[in-house]
This record gives sequence, structure tokens and C-alpha cells, in this order.
Amino acid sequence: MNDFTPGPLLTATKSFPTVLWNDSSDLDELRQSISFGGVGATCNPVIAYTTISKHPDIWNDRIRAIAEANPTWGESEIGWQAVKDMSVEAAKLLEPAFEEHKGRNGRLSMQTDPRFHRDAKKIADQAVEFSELAPNIVVKIPATKTGLEAIEDATYRGVSVNVTVSFTVAQCVRAAEAIERGLKRREEEGLEVANMGPVVTLMVGRLDDWLKSVVARDRIFLDPSALEWAGIAAMKKTYEIFQERGFRARPLVAAFRNVLQWSQFQGADMVVSPPFKWQEIINASDYEPVALIDEPVSEYYMEQLRRIPEFLRAYEEDGMTVEEFEQFGPTRKTLRQFLQADADLDSLVRDIIVPAP
Repeated sequence: MNDFTPGPLLTATKSFPTVLWNDSSDLDELRQSISFGGVGATCNPVIAYTTISKHPDIWNDRIRAIAEANPTWGESEIGWQAVKDMSVEAAKLLEPAFEEHKGRNGRLSMQTDPRFHRDAKKIADQAVEFSELAPNIVVKIPATKTGLEAIEDATYRGVSVNVTVSFTVAQCVRAAEAIERGLKRREEEGLEVANMGPVVTLMVGRLDDWLKSVVARDRIFLDPSALEWAGIAAMKKTYEIFQERGFRARPLVAAFRNVLQWSQFQGADMVVSPPFKWQEIINASDYEPVALIDEPVSEYYMEQLRRIPEFLRAYEEDGMTVEEFEQFGPTRKTLRQFLQADADLDSLVRDIIVPAP
């Protein structure tokens, strides 16, 4: 089967309301993902750095051109301009889906600068700036206490938000509530909301990663196969709550570690956003997609997972307070990774514009 042969991904996108977004803004990967039925894509500091590093033949000259056109800019400004350019080009590929789905899909996710993570106003202001780069931009804001303030403010100001750095049911629910507050404020003022497309991400694989490290750290004896189901259980509970409460934001599954994190959510009105390598694995298989969103995680695995206090914090809606979100292990690890990617991009730009002698 070649990359463009219809397979499980295209079958699923035609059979269920579950939609496919590509977890990369690499243009070659995105074109192939669209052929699989993909109707969205994402960019973040790690993805941007990886894409630019992967294509020096394209980006080195472009970064030099940005620097020459803006002689007073530093590395960060130059690097972020490259990210903006990359995002606008990817967004262009998604315009047909954006028009077809009336703003609900066909969006390119841009992430706000992680260095603003302590300043809600700077986050919201940058979200507005990014949303104006193209009509089909959705802006990623972290699910922290500061981030929630920015999410409500940015939503009120007309930004379609993609909540990120989110690993728990509590974060997803609080974020969806913040989006609802922003949407209702717009409605009260007669402002448009019909074509907005907010989503709330749960980084299922990163939750699994964290629990595996906790089990090893705390020497917890349990069936290790249960640890492949923690993120799935948290997302299924999140989806159930979103459906019950009528939140207008859709859940989005990200940070894949296994194919269950795609197959178990089929049939849901949600976004599933695997990296392209996982799309290739799925689409080259003989798997026949079936609707599994309403099938609960087995009670055996749930009993195993309940032995882990950190799982209960992630799984229960009241498992942690808003003030605790930023101190949760995966939140700190992910914020640090995004901050490091920003620093790496600065370094890459520096090597291009001020090459070593």
C-alpha cells in the first residue's frame, strides 16, 4: 500500500465524526495527511525547530532573507517570523477544508511563545496577533492558571483557541469552561461565534509517560500493560463530560504513543491528531475502523491504574485545583521542553546569521 492509497484513516474520516489533524506543519507531511482525510494541522516550538532543522535547504536562505529585511531584529524575532511564515503556508493548504467545515476544521494551530507563560495579557495579545495571520488559525494556549485567564480573554476577543499543555480531566474541563465564558461574553455583545472552532487538547501519551516514571520512582507493583490505557481513560471521561455539559469546544487527542490512542476514540465528535509517522503505520495496516468511543476501559486496567495516586489526580474532575495545574509533573516537563525548543531555535538562527569562523 502506498502513501496515497485509501486505508483505515480515510475510511474512518468518512465513517465517523472523528476528524484527523496532522501533528506537524511540515508541508510534505501535511499534503499526505490531507490525502488520508486530514482536515487540520499543528505547530509548536518543538515542531517548528524540527521542521527548520530537517529542511536547511529551504529554511537557511529564508532565515537569512528575514534577517536582511529586518536588520535590527534579534534571533528570537527572526525565528518567530520563520514560524509565522511556516504556519501561514500550512494554513493555506487547509483553506478548502476550512471553507467546507465552516471554521470547525481546516485550521492550523499556532502556539504562543512559551516564554510568556507567566503573563496572561501577553499570551492573549499574541493569540490575537497570530489569529490575524490567516482566517483559519487556531491558537494554542497552555492549561495553567495564567493560561486559563488568557484563554477566556482571547476567546472573548474572537480567537479560536486550542488549549495545550493539558494532561488531566480537570484541566480539560476548566479550559472548556473558560472558553464558554469567553463565547458567552461575545454573544452578550452581539459578536460572532458561529464560525469559531475551539478545541481542548489532552496530551494522552505524555500522561502515560509521566505515570510510567511515577510507577518506577515509587516502586508501584502493577500490570505494566495498564499504563498504555491511562491517557485513553482520561480522554474518554473528558469526552463524556463535554457531551453531558454541551461544551462547544471539542476535545483533541495528542502526544501519541500507540495506535490505541487513535482507534479507541473513533466514533467521537472530537479531533485526533497523531504525528505523521503514526498515520503511516495506521494507514498501512489492515485494521478496519469501528466506533469504540463508548466502550469503557476494562475494569481490570482501571483497578490497576487506581493504585497510582497521580492517575487519580489526572482522572478525577476534582483531582487537582487550578493553582496546582502548573506544578503537575507533565506540565513542568512540557513547558520546559517548549522553552528549550525556543532556545534551540534561537541558537539555530544564530548559527545561520552569524556562522562560526
